[in-house]
Amino acid sequence: MAQPGSLSAEMEAMSHVMSLVESFRAFDSDNDGSITAAELGGIMGSLGYNPSEQEVRAMMQRGDTNRDGLLSIEEFLDMNTNELEVGSIATSLRRVFEALDFEDDDVVTGEELHEAMNDIGLQLSLDDCQDIIASVDGNGNGTVSFEDFKLVVNALL
Repeated sequence: MAQPGSLSAEMEAMSHVMSLVESFRAFDSDNDGSITAAELGGIMGSLGYNPSEQEVRAMMQRGDTNRDGLLSIEEFLDMNTNELEVGSIATSLRRVFEALDFEDDDVVTGEELHEAMNDIGLQLSLDDCQDIIASVDGNGNGTVSFEDFKLVVNALL
């Protein structure tokens, strides 16, 4: 059974990632899944930083791993999540899923989600939790597998 503190830390890390995704999307003005150096400068400004043009160019060079002159969402997230103690996004996703999987059967049920949310202080009804599970249940069996979970999170990215 997962520790409430570890689930809370993983959820906080995922919340940070989702805020980065929202920032990326806000500045991806042509909605092509990539941002330019100018767009990166805008994102940094919106996050409370005021980098110089030279600093933005250096960030682009560091983050642009495929050297196409643009930052993809994946490159942007990699660049901005290195400081997270939970490791890579994939590792974090796995940890969140495992923390929700109380029965250790590689699926998450509405009941497990309900218990986990109560453990971290989020008061969701059992019906709400079952509705959440049903909305992401890929095969209609009343549970969410890790593959279903990844698909939902990838769709958000």
